[in-house]
Amino acid sequence: MTLSKRVIPCLDVKAGRVVKGVKFQNLKDVGDPAELAARYEREGADEIVFLDISATLEERRTMEEVARRTAEHLFIPLTIGGGIRSYDDVKRLLRAGADKISLNTAAVERPELITDASRDFGAQCVVVAIDAKHDRQVYVRAGTQATGLDAVEWAKRVVALGAGEILLTSIDRDGTTSGFDCELTAAVSDAVTVPVIASGGCGHAQHIVEVLTKGRADAALAASIFHFGQTTVHAVKAEMRNAGLPVR
Repeated sequence: MTLSKRVIPCLDVKAGRVVKGVKFQNLKDVGDPAELAARYEREGADEIVFLDISATLEERRTMEEVARRTAEHLFIPLTIGGGIRSYDDVKRLLRAGADKISLNTAAVERPELITDASRDFGAQCVVVAIDAKHDRQVYVRAGTQATGLDAVEWAKRVVALGAGEILLTSIDRDGTTSGFDCELTAAVSDAVTVPVIASGGCGHAQHIVEVLTKGRADAALAASIFHFGQTTVHAVKAEMRNAGLPVR
């Protein structure tokens, strides 16, 4: 059976509001997380990703209340990331209504957290977010700190540790609307046995079709094109069907 390719709107949240920037900088306010999540679900989104983009940098917990309020009204899977540093954080967010949690900085600093969360809650709940540049170097702390890790090798390692999915973001393409980094995405997709979500650079529906075919991704994450009304999830899925991709 061929698995459907997924379209996932991303809510980057700072101080309780959804924001969007370019290459992780110059953030603009775009709305309320719970309202936007509900709208995208009505439009046919397969899942929602909620990233508290300042939690890790500001050394505080993910905004649990905002996460809970967002999860309360959703019937599609919700992934929450940002500022998750411990096993207790993972447990707390899954209890608050997250279906999956996304680990980024913590996965690099404490890889055993991947294994512990996967063992106790199931690999399907554990997403490892990898922020990388085109040279394949992995960055943490909201893209501010280079790690020296290679994105493909790191992806293979986190899957071996128990990750059930990879969320791969191209820092160079983030918010630029110039298209996904299909080369980087394909390299990671070919190297691992779990689904890869491509992120960073979506400017229109054709970019999504491209990364799901050339980039061999299982899902595409987008923010700007939905937040600023350039297109809808429904319209993107129509383009995917036209391209012969399996769609829910």
